[in-house]
Amino acid sequence: MPESRKKRYKILVVDDEKRIVHFIRLNLEHDGFEVLAAYDGTEALKRVREDLPDLVLLDVMLPDMDGFEVLRLIREVSDVPVIMVTAKGEEEDIVRGLELGADDYITKPFSPRELVSRIRAVLRRYEAVRGHMGDVVEVDQRLKIDFARRQVWVDGKPIKLRPTEYRLLYHLVKNAGWVLTYEQLLRKVWGYEYRDEHHYVRLYINYLRQKIEEDPSHPKYILTEHGVGYRFVDFRQARDEANAEGSTTSDAASR
Repeated sequence: MPESRKKRYKILVVDDEKRIVHFIRLNLEHDGFEVLAAYDGTEALKRVREDLPDLVLLDVMLPDMDGFEVLRLIREVSDVPVIMVTAKGEEEDIVRGLELGADDYITKPFSPRELVSRIRAVLRRYEAVRGHMGDVVEVDQRLKIDFARRQVWVDGKPIKLRPTEYRLLYHLVKNAGWVLTYEQLLRKVWGYEYRDEHHYVRLYINYLRQKIEEDPSHPKYILTEHGVGYRFVDFRQARDEANAEGSTTSDAASR
């Protein structure tokens, strides 16, 4: 497996003014960020779902829907950090954004230093809460996933996942131990317009099992919750229990 490296965070900038997006891109790339762009709310939602950015910088004023509506729809499918950008800085807008789930706000005009500082602060808080999902996730000795590089290894060998397969695995592993319903998975991975297409989930779960399970007919990673959806095995709890049992055994042996 390749040696780990410092993660290059992916920032989605949502603004209909191309010159502003260009200005932000230059400054963020100078500070080591990868920058994606969306120029309206519809494109932003598609980018969130397909590109899985680490943070969204979201302007309030957009041509097809306002930033508050975009934020509300983002929060239905993702907990990605969002910083709202407003030209007015009115308290009412700030409060509304925070109540809808924004992590911070910044008022135009802003300096590059202020923008980078706020982004880094939000990312630090988010990484502390979510438990370093950007690092290599060792499910067990057989399966390892690097979400920063979008790479998966089975028995030490890299396997190739299609983008949809990767997004599905991402959301399952991120919510390990929790049941995700068909509707939740469809919204997160495919989008709102696919919310009734349950066969999409079943088909791609089968694809994933063929690639990562030792015995796809008896899966140990992606578990079926009949009539509800799917659950990724809670590997963290299993590891903690195993470590606790090993510690107890060692203590007993030393007595």
